[in-house]
Amino acid sequence: MKNTKTVRKSQKTAVNNVATKDSTNVWSWTIYVYWFIILFFIAATFYILGRSQEFLHPAVQPTVVTEEQLLQSNDYLDMAKKKLIAGDIEDAIADLNAAIDMNASSDLYTLRGEAYMQIGDYQHALIDFNSAIEVDDMNAIAFYDRSLLNTRLENYDAALNDINNALAAQSLKPADILSLRDLYAKRGQLNLWIKNWQGAIADYTNSLARPEGSVSADVYAERAEAYIAVGEFENAIADYASAVRVISEQIQAAETQEEREAKSSDAMSYFEKSAALNLSLGKIEDAKNDLASAFTIAVALNDEESSNRIQNLISGLD
Repeated sequence: MKNTKTVRKSQKTAVNNVATKDSTNVWSWTIYVYWFIILFFIAATFYILGRSQEFLHPAVQPTVVTEEQLLQSNDYLDMAKKKLIAGDIEDAIADLNAAIDMNASSDLYTLRGEAYMQIGDYQHALIDFNSAIEVDDMNAIAFYDRSLLNTRLENYDAALNDINNALAAQSLKPADILSLRDLYAKRGQLNLWIKNWQGAIADYTNSLARPEGSVSADVYAERAEAYIAVGEFENAIADYASAVRVISEQIQAAETQEEREAKSSDAMSYFEKSAALNLSLGKIEDAKNDLASAFTIAVALNDEESSNRIQNLISGLD
């Protein structure tokens, strides 16, 4: 009897184990099905969201310009250039509007921005320069023009950033009407205005070292100002002398009397500044020589006021 109870108890335990095992298997499959359903809905949700974003923000397709549109755009561009030369800015802008409607190129935006600058419409000029750069972020002219605009707006940090970008773009994709010499000179001028003296000196030096283009007397004169600011008077004196030498060469090639007189007046100013520096260094004779040169120019210009002033300075050194 005892054995019979033991057998029945074993059978009951076995049945319970089987039941437990079957229950475990069923639960495991339920979990798998549950997670499969969750993952399916997650995937479906992302797909639907992706499709909705594509619908709301379709991919920008490149604008295709037909040959006919390009020819018409070029015709408007040619007319605009002639009107810009003639000073008919408003009509030139109208032609550029038509050209851009047919071919929204970076160069057209840049040219219209320059036209807006000429009439003092800086807001539209800035919009056009921004558009030009969006179309072509290697347009050195657009960066340069925007730098000029930001300079006029006295936003010197933005102007400096633009001229840096113009230098980078010009190095990789040169524009014929720009030169690295001029770009370095422009950045030197900006550094001078924000009183970054050493940066200005470095930029003016890089400008003068470039082989392309012609040297400007202003670059020497402005580098002299930076040298004065850091106390390097000898270098400043040398730069004023170089500025005068460049001016003397330019006067010979000047086409009008007005241009020759303006350059001569600049040279007179540089001689006076050099004289002041020589005096500060105790070089009296060099100062006298500078003032004598300035006096000669003043007499040639029939500038009586300057002649009298410089003559008094010379007399004071005797």
